[in-house]
Amino acid sequence: MYRIFLVEDEEHLNGVLTAYLESEGWQVRSFLDGAEARQAIAERPDLWILDIMLPGIDGYQLLREIKADQPRLPAIFISARDADIDRVVGLELGSDDYMAKPFLPRELVIRTRRLLERAYGVRGREEPAGAGSRPRLSLPPYMVDEGARAVTAEDGQPIELTSKEFDLLLYFARHAGQVLEREQVLAGVWGDDYYGSDRVVDDLVRRLRRKLPQLRLETVYGYGYRMVKS
Repeated sequence: MYRIFLVEDEEHLNGVLTAYLESEGWQVRSFLDGAEARQAIAERPDLWILDIMLPGIDGYQLLREIKADQPRLPAIFISARDADIDRVVGLELGSDDYMAKPFLPRELVIRTRRLLERAYGVRGREEPAGAGSRPRLSLPPYMVDEGARAVTAEDGQPIELTSKEFDLLLYFARHAGQVLEREQVLAGVWGDDYYGSDRVVDDLVRRLRRKLPQLRLETVYGYGYRMVKS
């Protein structure tokens, strides 16, 4: 059973979203303010859902502290402000998805399920033994372990990537040699139901290049990106 922590200061909406998430069989703990949620960071749930505008400690600060504790822990931002800046800042901080209010609770459930599947596999923690024996991809000088969702450098040192950064790297690796439009990457990594700007692709690529400076990922100007085959 996945554990989801929801931080939403609107009490009625908090209750509605909690009920929808629990109807999926997930264990949900809800918070009405950032200070209370901050005290639960060490409990390390499987996923956080965070409102940006919170009394006291806002969602941005809360996500910084969550990612400092667990860089690859998936998180979804929700906000009443449908502004590109919120999407970009959230991505910079390591959020994996963004939803602008108002939205249908069912849509949050769908996005949560898809994010859990991407982060932990279809069966998550109940995945049978042997299912983790997915291939290791070589992207010299880096090695990508699909099963462990881990990346190591040439000297064996682990490189910390967020869940979304790993998804993007894996997508490029699986399509090595192909020129990919931003819209293709957006659909492949964020899903067909993501309606945000394709600028999030450029922002995530920039973060990936910063963490993996020797990654052979080319920009095809005016079109998209291509991972050079090793």
